[in-house]
Amino acid sequence: MCFSAAVRAEFKAFQNLFPKSRLSIKDFFELYLRRKNKPKPVLRTPKAMDAQFAKSHAQDLAEIRALIEEFDAAQKVETEQDLFKQRQRLADAQRSLQNKPTKKAADDERIATTKIEQALAKLKRLQREDLSAGDSRIFPGWWAPVLMFENGEPIVRPMRYQCRPAGKPVNYDTRFPGTYNARRDNLRGFWNQQFGATHGVMIVTRFYENVSRDGSNVVLEFQPEPAQDMLVACLYSHWMPPAGSDEDDLWSFAAITDEPPPEVAAAGHDRCIVQLRPENVQAWLTPQGRSLEELDALLDDKAPAYYAHKLAA
Repeated sequence: MCFSAAVRAEFKAFQNLFPKSRLSIKDFFELYLRRKNKPKPVLRTPKAMDAQFAKSHAQDLAEIRALIEEFDAAQKVETEQDLFKQRQRLADAQRSLQNKPTKKAADDERIATTKIEQALAKLKRLQREDLSAGDSRIFPGWWAPVLMFENGEPIVRPMRYQCRPAGKPVNYDTRFPGTYNARRDNLRGFWNQQFGATHGVMIVTRFYENVSRDGSNVVLEFQPEPAQDMLVACLYSHWMPPAGSDEDDLWSFAAITDEPPPEVAAAGHDRCIVQLRPENVQAWLTPQGRSLEELDALLDDKAPAYYAHKLAA
């Protein structure tokens, strides 16, 4: 499973593939509007994706910029309020421990200390303007830009990194929580409605995997050598709510995974995302009229890369 990846979120990265690519401003606007109007549960977007709008002065992106600024301001206020609450909780717990130590007071001190650290870190992230390496990272359930073809035109849309196939109920997300990845050996089975029909590409610079080391779980960061943009083969779906539902429509996707190359297997992981060759991307994104065998051949013809690894920060 590819449980996390660092994505290229800036539109220019997709234009390097297809100069005539179009950014779906409408879909990005609707995503950020939904995030603002329905703050719980929070729609998670990487800071790097937000930044391409927040730092842009383009007039057609002004409404998106405003939504991001409003959301960040509200998050700051909420976090500051929680920080005040947790500092009070910590002070109360420490007074109780001085007078009469109890398990509740000790638990309150521990929990409050952790939450204070988390709140301070969140405020620092909200206030920081420069991007860091972690600002591009996504996890299952987060949103990321995905390249697709629509009416013969390359278009970049925000999609959720966990695919809910069209026609499935909302609880499909909890029944099948692993649908952020699509196993290569199940494309003709579980994914038969998407394989050969709705293909996308996510641009990734590195990916992360959980592995077992000496009985403990550790997270490894894999990065191709030489450093390069990985053009990851994906499947997507556009889910529409049934009549009378108050659910929003949903664009979502899954990254295709295959047997790992030797260096990934030696590191302790049994799957690896599929990196397409640049010359095969257009054929992958336009599967209509192509045989499944031809599409399989594109997935077999992986871009050459050696995936070096290290413990994730």
